[in-house]
Amino acid sequence: MKKTVLREYAKLIVRTGVNVQKGQDVLIYAGLDQPEFVAMVVDEAYKAKARKVTVNWSYQPLQKLHIRHQSVTTLGTVEAWEEARLQHYVDIHPCRIHLVSEDPDGLKGVNLEKMAKGRQASYKILKPYSDQRQNKEQWCIAAVPGAAWAKKIFPNLTKSQAMEKLWEAILSTSRVDDDPLAAWDAHNKDLKERCDYLNSLGISKLHYTADNGTDFTVGMMPEAQFCAGGEETLSGVFYNPNIPTEECFISPNKHQADGIVYSSKPLSYQGQLIDNFSIRFENGKAVEVHAEQNEDLLKTMISMDEGASYLGECALVPQTSPISQSGLLFYNTLFDENAACHLALGAGFPDTFKDFQNKTLEECKSCGMNDSMIHVDFMIGCDSMNIDAITQDGKVVPIFRKGNWAF
Repeated sequence: MKKTVLREYAKLIVRTGVNVQKGQDVLIYAGLDQPEFVAMVVDEAYKAKARKVTVNWSYQPLQKLHIRHQSVTTLGTVEAWEEARLQHYVDIHPCRIHLVSEDPDGLKGVNLEKMAKGRQASYKILKPYSDQRQNKEQWCIAAVPGAAWAKKIFPNLTKSQAMEKLWEAILSTSRVDDDPLAAWDAHNKDLKERCDYLNSLGISKLHYTADNGTDFTVGMMPEAQFCAGGEETLSGVFYNPNIPTEECFISPNKHQADGIVYSSKPLSYQGQLIDNFSIRFENGKAVEVHAEQNEDLLKTMISMDEGASYLGECALVPQTSPISQSGLLFYNTLFDENAACHLALGAGFPDTFKDFQNKTLEECKSCGMNDSMIHVDFMIGCDSMNIDAITQDGKVVPIFRKGNWAF
């Protein structure tokens, strides 16, 4: 891939993604797959007047070794120096850039119960710090190719050919064209107009149906609203948390979800794939799950804590999205969630509330927003999906027909 094009992508992540402010610190989280590109992002961050850029590297084989050899107690321990670092970040509000490239099967074979217990223990310590950062810092998730990921998508190509094809797919769906910054301005405008229309309807419920058996109704909180594209921090800095993004999303009422949904794409969770699965809800809670692949992992996921079996997000994505039109299954939630309508188990989003700046997390939860240590998107959209909105005054308004916007 041409370095000039990659430079434009790095600039997009820094300027449109996190929108680095003068004097702000930047944290970059990345695998070992694309060090040269990571260096480009670091350089662009400094050009945007960042004070300090810190890169945190990760490597899935090391993660597997830690899970295998550490005790559950050690896995769940957050050291004093780690808490001091977390408090420092609470105090200074850095930008966070996550460059995902991991192997979809990279953690296959790990002890699921041990890993889950470690996460549950550490979460109790980490959560107060993450709550304090809520809506106060810019963050962005973007992608770069990893060799194993590329070969998963393009198994019949050589490693170098697969890497090049994955670069092309990432850049195309991320709107890295002649003028990426202008393309994203236009895209954000379109998404905002769709959200404005949805919010004007006064939606009480959404009813989903599809030929694969999905028949599902989910309730909305009157205080919540559809959001999309860019967001603003409490201090008024505009940023784009996902590159790419195609969704209009909302946090539903956790107590109002009934019926059954069937997956339309595999779910990559904790370095493993869950495939061909269904989830049945009663009174908001996932009460029955089945999967042809990794059913035990799905059951572990929804039992991580009390909120893990309730919904935190409903997202609307048309089949005409660039990611869907690419015809590729990415085996990566950042992309696959933007190819199809999806739901998310786990935590909801306080910033989907009207006047969220003046609401506490507890006030959002009291309105019906879910809270959890997980937030896992899974795809249910397909070519036969229809979605109707039932408004607060009883009207039925078509939102999706045959997988695409009905307006």
